[in-house]
Amino acid sequence: MPGEGGLRAPERRPLDRADPDFHDPAKIDAELRRVFDICHGCRRCFNLCDSFPRLFDLIDESATGELDSVPSEAFGPVVDACTLCDMCFMTTCPYVPPHEFDVDLPHLVLRYRSASLARDGLPFAERELARTDRNGRLGGAVAPLANWATATGNRLTRPLLDKAAGIHPEASLPKFHFRTFAKRRRGTGEANAHAPARGRRAALFATCFVNYNNPEIGLAAEAVLRRNGVDTVCAYPGCCGMPQLEQGDCDDVAARARRTAAALAPHIDAGRDIVALMPSCALMLKKEWPLLVPDDAAVARLAARTRDIAEYVVDIAGNEGLADGLKPLDGGVTVHLACHARAQNVGPKAVEMLRLIPGADLAVIDRCSGHGGSWGVKTRYFETALKVGRPAARKAAASGKTFLVSECPLAGEHLRQGMERLAKGPLAVERAHHPIELLARAYGAA
Repeated sequence: MPGEGGLRAPERRPLDRADPDFHDPAKIDAELRRVFDICHGCRRCFNLCDSFPRLFDLIDESATGELDSVPSEAFGPVVDACTLCDMCFMTTCPYVPPHEFDVDLPHLVLRYRSASLARDGLPFAERELARTDRNGRLGGAVAPLANWATATGNRLTRPLLDKAAGIHPEASLPKFHFRTFAKRRRGTGEANAHAPARGRRAALFATCFVNYNNPEIGLAAEAVLRRNGVDTVCAYPGCCGMPQLEQGDCDDVAARARRTAAALAPHIDAGRDIVALMPSCALMLKKEWPLLVPDDAAVARLAARTRDIAEYVVDIAGNEGLADGLKPLDGGVTVHLACHARAQNVGPKAVEMLRLIPGADLAVIDRCSGHGGSWGVKTRYFETALKVGRPAARKAAASGKTFLVSECPLAGEHLRQGMERLAKGPLAVERAHHPIELLARAYGAA
């Protein structure tokens, strides 16, 4: 009988989308049953997200108390509850490859969704909501109107948004900016006029969220890197495709990977590291793209040269040392470790980075916020997302710190909303920050 797991690191295998059985419903159902039966026998992930409780409830309430009496049509809600956070694969499951059980539930969910998309297509609203670049340009062009219409307190427009797009009226949505990060950054995209002090050169992969919704993160990252002698430029060919990956649109994401790798190749040729400002985007460039297009050398090269912003700053600190000038913050910090940062398997770099600030007072949360990208703002999932994130929100509220930060600001804002629910009123924490914003503040640059 095979042993329970092993000591070897998880190994992710490429998605064999060319296999004629990839979209075969019978083969997918057979694999779901194989994996779900393993999960049923283990149950280590019972409190990780909402997918596993749904699965275990189905089994426990079935006629035999085993998977054999659960109809396949009941699997849909289990798959729908998966946010592709990757925590079961990266931190919890003892049966991931190279174990012979070969369990990779997130990629099995991706295969299921890909087959469903090929068979049934997507509802119009869901497809359009995922077009982040288009939406960012349109929302930014009319930013005051767009931000008024999407404000949670707007009783006129938010019910309409619920009916038209299935977005919960109480879900906090990102704000739009007329001046994107690409427009606001200092310089014109050329190299800095002064020679870098340390020889490092970086291209900041702005990400759709930073570019359209929170340019301050990009400006803070640029300020910190420039302070440390890094020659920086902005590079943003387009969205990484995480929203499309959540929907199972593997072909779209593969095409984005090839286009973006080609667009960023000149920066790599010029000796620049690619520094992603959002953990989901870093994960896509580093891990998911090479698994979707394993035959593309440019994608593999980009993956090898991509770093998350916190990872990059910690590397500077460990090798060249950070520039002088960091001052203590005026309060403690609750640090939420975003799931897609943890899934990069590089360690808690946000915590390591913030500990570089003199006298840093940190409380660390390594539980899921429950947000899950666009999943957590949808009407049918919003309350579930708050429930999944409640342990993390409770811990954040109990910390009593001045600042709340998450490498994923969407997750941070979701946690803040959860804290509001627990407090039953307004909080002293006005908004969630990205960790790089606090490092910039400690440098006096924000």
